[in-house]
Formats: sequence, structure tokens, C-alpha cells
Amino acid sequence: MVKKTSHIVQIHALDAEGRGVGYLPDETGNPGGKVVFVEGALPRETVVAESWKKKSRWELATTVAILKASSLRIQPKCPYFGKCGGCSMQHLEPSAQVAVKQRVLEDNLQHIGKVKAESILPPIHGPYWGYRFRARLSVNHVPKKGGILVGFRERQSRYITDMTQCPVLPPYMSALLMPLRELIGSLSIFNQVPQIEVAIGDDGIQPITALLLRIMAPLSQDDETRLRRFADEHHVQWWLQTKGPDTVRLYYPTENRLQYVLPEFGITMPFKPGDFTQVNYHINQVLVSRALTLLQIQPEDRVADLFCGLGNFSLPIARRAKEVVGIEGSAILTRRAQENAVLNGLQDKTTFRERNLFEMTVDEWKTLQPFDRILIDPPRDGAMALCQTLADIPDDAAQYRPKRMVYVSCNPATLARDAGILVNSGRYRLLQAGVVNMFPHTSHVESMAVFEVNI
Repeated sequence: MVKKTSHIVQIHALDAEGRGVGYLPDETGNPGGKVVFVEGALPRETVVAESWKKKSRWELATTVAILKASSLRIQPKCPYFGKCGGCSMQHLEPSAQVAVKQRVLEDNLQHIGKVKAESILPPIHGPYWGYRFRARLSVNHVPKKGGILVGFRERQSRYITDMTQCPVLPPYMSALLMPLRELIGSLSIFNQVPQIEVAIGDDGIQPITALLLRIMAPLSQDDETRLRRFADEHHVQWWLQTKGPDTVRLYYPTENRLQYVLPEFGITMPFKPGDFTQVNYHINQVLVSRALTLLQIQPEDRVADLFCGLGNFSLPIARRAKEVVGIEGSAILTRRAQENAVLNGLQDKTTFRERNLFEMTVDEWKTLQPFDRILIDPPRDGAMALCQTLADIPDDAAQYRPKRMVYVSCNPATLARDAGILVNSGRYRLLQAGVVNMFPHTSHVESMAVFEVNI
């Protein structure tokens, strides 16, 4: 067990996890010793920090007192902030959160990719509260705390926060936390329900809330009655999952109306709980619109949407381009994306193909035929193989280099790495880069970058 020690620390910056960065006293008692990352501290503050993890070159600590507060410090809205692991930056003024994320992006581009954007995009940000339309809530039976707990896990702990509300969830979902605790506690399998996945859709008129119940044992007849009664009373859908993702099924009611819309493009997209959809639908609408504007699509263009998912970008692109090819690594996803294209009357302008984009080569890229523009929206691991392929296209095959690309990223480190490949090893310029505040009050950095062939 680490012996906790306290120090007075001046904070100079925030790291990628939203922790204050300072330095411990050296042998002479002056600042300049090893770096310390202090939870709950902000730049330009002086705090008393208590270290709880120590390594040879750094320590992790928690703020136990603030001796000099930042002018950007605010009172967190959530009573569980600091204990719940869901948010890490509620104590920082929201616009300053965006500025911190912009700095994280720029630092990653500079230090990891060795590149710099020619200009900075205006940040995309929107509602700071009630924005979370997807969430995974943990469930556990804790007799010492009165029975069932439903919520996010505590910071640096496997325990579940004893929470009765959550201001980043929509108000109607936050209000369901206590009824859900009572419901799960009344089931015969109350100790066989490890999580509830929340997925909220929007048909443009009203929200549609689906609750995916992970169950480790069969429901009794009384359990089923209770679930149906809860669904009718609170206007939710119940989905069940008994094992892996392929066991997810709609339970009650039997009609699935879970979908979201992109009204600017007249797109409706059905989905299932557990599907990847953006957590913040309001921001997603702006993100899609901005991405298409930055692509500068022309009516005669052939465009690729790489890591296309259910068609979040492919289908809007098809409203403007001559042809769109969506590419994913899953045959199930490509089939469902094609179904969404048919639903929106875009089947004649869209094609969806299964390819492993993590193992792309120049020869395989050529089999897809030239694209005028591409959009890349990879998972956290980024698109290293794909970007290396684009960088390796020889000059005698220059027609296979897309003239312009927009890269949407959920990890600034892998975006920076891939930007370095495109710019330093390939023939691209990094025209613009900027942040998307998809997850307010967290350290998560969503970002966009625009590349163009350097002729």
C-alpha cells in the first residue's frame, strides 16, 4: 500500500485526462522535482495535493485543499462530481474546457505527428447538460447501501456511485435512475443483472428511449410482467442480451421505433442498442454538416466513406455526390448501411463493401477505383495502415490519391500520428484542424482535420 504524502503544488497545465500538472519540490525544497498529476486542480492554482500512486518519474495525486483558486473554477453542477468517474472537468468553465481540448489537439499534432495545421477550425460545441443519449450503466446489489445501485462507476474504483440523478443524461433518463433501482431490486434475478445500456433515439418530434438489459439468468413470469409494466408506465423499450452482442433482441414492445434523424439531409436511420452511434446527437448533426462542407463535394464526385458504420456520413454525402462507397470491416454493418440507404431512397447512389481497413495496401486500394474525396472516421486506434497506403501511392498512380479528405477522430494521439504519415511521408497538406466537444465535462477530445493533395 502506498503511503500517502501531501505537498503544496503550483499547477501549470491540464493533461489529456483533465488532471492538473505540476512539479513536486526537489531536494532543495524548490519546485522542479518530478511531475505530479493532480485530480481536481486547474492551471494557475496552488493546491495541497495528496499523492496516492508513486513512480520513479511521476506521481498521481488528489486535491485536498485549494490555496489559490483559478478564475475559471466553477461550482460543479453534479453532487457526485469528484466521486463518480463519468466526468472529470465539471469544475472548469465550459468554454475553457473547449480551449483545453484545442490545446491537447495542437500539442499532439506538434509532438506526435510533427505537423501543424495551416489554420484552426472554429470549435463545435452545443448543450453542456442532458446531452448523453447513450450510456452504459452498471448494476450491483449492495446490501450496505440499501440494495440495488444503478449508475456509473466511481473514479478509480470498481464500485458503483450511489447516485440518484445525472445531469449529463437527458432529464427524463436521469429521473429513471431511482425507478430502475426499485425495478431491478424486485426481480427474481436481481443479482444476475450486471448492466443496463441506454440508447435514446430521436424521430425529430420526441425522444425514444431503449433500455438494453444484460441478464445472466432467465426471467421468471413475474419478472416479465414487471418489465412490461415498467415499459408502459415510463414509455421505454426493453431489449435483452443473454450472452454476446449477437444475442441482443427487442423484448417489449415488439415494434422497434429506435432511430435518429439528420434533418438537414432528410435522413432517418434506425439502429439498435449496442450499435455505435454518437453519444451527443445534437453535436452529431452539426458534425456531419461541417464535415460535408469541408469536403467541398461536387455533384460529379465519387466519394469514399471509410469506417462508414451505419451510414452516418455516407447517406448525407449521397445527397450531394454522384456516387458514395461506404467501407467497413463488418459484413453485418455494411448490410445494415445498405438497408438504411434503401430506406432513404439512396440505393442507386450508394455501395457498401466489406474490407479490413487496418490491413489496406496500395494494390488493394487501387481495386476500389479512384475517389475524388474521402471521409475517414476510424475507432480510437486510428487509420494508420490506410494513411500509410495513401502516402505510398506512387506518382505514376497519382489518380488514386483523393484530392481532399476529412478525418474525424475520437483520439487526438492517433489522429496526430496519421497526420504525420500523410504530411511527412505523403503528398498532403494539413489545411485545418479543430475540436468537437462531443463529451462536455470529460477529457475526451473529438476532433476533425482537413487534408488536401499538395500539388
